[in-house]
Amino acid sequence: MTDPSLPGEMPSVAQLATEEAELVLDGFTNDDAWDIGSALVAAARRDGAAVTVDVTRHGHQLFHAALPGTSPDNDAWIRRKTRVVDRFGHSSLYVRQASIERGTTFEAEFGLDPARYAAHGGAVPVVVRSVGPVGAVVVSGLPQLADHRMVVAALRAHLRR
Repeated sequence: MTDPSLPGEMPSVAQLATEEAELVLDGFTNDDAWDIGSALVAAARRDGAAVTVDVTRHGHQLFHAALPGTSPDNDAWIRRKTRVVDRFGHSSLYVRQASIERGTTFEAEFGLDPARYAAHGGAVPVVVRSVGPVGAVVVSGLPQLADHRMVVAALRAHLRR
């Protein structure tokens, strides 16, 4: 099943699981949050993308930036997508695609308040080796697959450092 709201090739749950397994950090400090968030802002400015970026650890906001062209709606999307990551321990896109591959939608499957939860791409868990999920890196402002890919690219770059 494909989702017409997602431009480009929709990754499968298996592909998203492989991606999440690749994005495991050895640790996650305030400085790491700053580096990842700053890299996302730099990429957005380079690409002329109007996005809001948010990085949290255990519910503590460590980085937040709203670039020109964004609005308070982006902050609401960030909160809703982050709740999905916090509840399920997977990226918001993974959770969305898992429901689709089971022949349903996230909304129908879980019945969670859509004003509080949004399984739309752009929120990726921060996973620390031998610990598990400790936070989230979130982008809002682009089509959801582009939001997701932007976060994944920043985490990959951070891992290479």
